[in-house]
Amino acid sequence: MQETAIIIGGGAAGIFAAIACAEANPSQKVIVLEKAKTLLQKVKISGGGRCNVTHACFVPKDLVQFYPRGNKELIGPFSRFQPADIMEWFADRGVDLKIEADNRVFPESDQSQTIIDCLLMMAESAGVEIKKGVAVSDIKNEDKKWQIKTQEGDYIANKILVAAGSSKKLWDILKKLGHNIIEPVPSLFTFNIKDPRIKGLAGISLDNAEVSIANSQLVENGPLLITHWGLSGPVVLKLSSWGAPALADCMYYFPILINWVADLEQEEVLAAFTEERVSNSRKRIQNHTMFGVPLRLWKNLAQHVGIENTHNWGDISNKTMQDFANEITGSFFQVSGKSRFKEEFVTAGGVDLKEINFKRFESTKLPGLFLAGEILNIDALTGGFNFQAAWTGGWLAGHALAGQEIE
Repeated sequence: MQETAIIIGGGAAGIFAAIACAEANPSQKVIVLEKAKTLLQKVKISGGGRCNVTHACFVPKDLVQFYPRGNKELIGPFSRFQPADIMEWFADRGVDLKIEADNRVFPESDQSQTIIDCLLMMAESAGVEIKKGVAVSDIKNEDKKWQIKTQEGDYIANKILVAAGSSKKLWDILKKLGHNIIEPVPSLFTFNIKDPRIKGLAGISLDNAEVSIANSQLVENGPLLITHWGLSGPVVLKLSSWGAPALADCMYYFPILINWVADLEQEEVLAAFTEERVSNSRKRIQNHTMFGVPLRLWKNLAQHVGIENTHNWGDISNKTMQDFANEITGSFFQVSGKSRFKEEFVTAGGVDLKEINFKRFESTKLPGLFLAGEILNIDALTGGFNFQAAWTGGWLAGHALAGQEIE
């Protein structure tokens, strides 16, 4: 009797695993069950509709640094299938990719449909059977066979892969089967802040600011963007990702400190101010920014410490000058909520990584059950890293489903 592998989830990890499985073992029947009417929706919207395929970071120990959860577990998998491998895979199938200045990788076409078309074409040519609009309601393991219940009836499989993304329904089923689920919380979000210092400054950015969560060890450097609702940019997104569980615990109400000039210490800023007061005592403070701080922000920060638009450097006291240096290098803000970052919807949480054999992406509790993608407690920063985890997990799980193991 022909063996059957069933993959639950028609996203990047699921479809890629199905292709890998079907190509590695053509005698095995491969079926994908997807509850939505359309496939690969995250691929469709990724990168503003261009699809950020991966990131051009080719050393596993460097690559894992972009994964707040899963960094230790992914070193081995990335040594077997990494960004260079997925780039080669698409190139061999006629999809030209390009590496942009920030090392993000996109199709030359700048159209996510190019990636979708390639994946679906390869799935079809490999004989993968895809069933859309089929929601899984339960999974049972009986007599070494997997029984998958759906509204269309039952499916029987020798092995199954759950790659359904951050699905509460599937997490609940896996919990019933005996897996421990780390409760999911949002990752990759922006900070909501209402404060007169940044009011009306939406669109202003700084190349390198340091943002830290007060009373914690969470601190990041990088580009910072002021928005209509607060703060965004790479430095905020990195903080939100690394701090996801802790920030959820405090209900997204927490204090932050900002050094607007991350390459300078408070003492260096104060020394520069002192020099200005000696050399340019008649210079109007609010009219001449320093250290590359955008002028409108500079004015607001000065106003905040009592420096009026008529004040020259020679007019202010030592205390006011000290306060201004402190404000430039350590502005205190209260975050009171979060907002989703563009089209991103990434969660921290999922199946406990201690319960996975990462050589095969197989459950250590239930042989024959494989898991890949966001169903696992793995997430990453923006830049193609979440897709790379999906490609890697799909590739290794797909081959394991086919009875192979990638060394």
